[in-house]
Amino acid sequence: MRHFDTMAELAACTGQEVAVSDWITITQEQVDRFAQATGDHQWIHCDTERARQGPFGTTIAHGFLTLSLLPRFFELALRLPPVRMGINYGLNKVRFPSPVPVGSRLRARLTLLASEPVEGQGVQLTWQVLIEREGGDKPVCVAESLARHYP
Repeated sequence: MRHFDTMAELAACTGQEVAVSDWITITQEQVDRFAQATGDHQWIHCDTERARQGPFGTTIAHGFLTLSLLPRFFELALRLPPVRMGINYGLNKVRFPSPVPVGSRLRARLTLLASEPVEGQGVQLTWQVLIEREGGDKPVCVAESLARHYP
């Protein structure tokens, strides 16, 4: 867990890997609940019997489930100074280079790409988030995430 007392202290880390999160285990229950929430019930995610015969040998997490864990990874990796409001401003780039078999442990590597002032005395942070699977040779997700923080 990396702590920052000021946003200026964080901004000084631009261009660096700032933190690595703890591991999160992906469960079939998470995958099934995500399928319920999104309506994506494709067999590679939800049908454990059929998935055993499929290309991955087991069910896999939805790519968007993996992506939806970004706030959790940030929470596990960073403590930023208190702000009045934080906003998920969006994503510039997202790729899913490798599948996430159910039971996998994931963690995120957070690199600060930019810290820029925005209207309202806020700051926009641009992060490269590389999500890796324990024992995997390729990332399972690489995303460029934008967040705005207002004092």
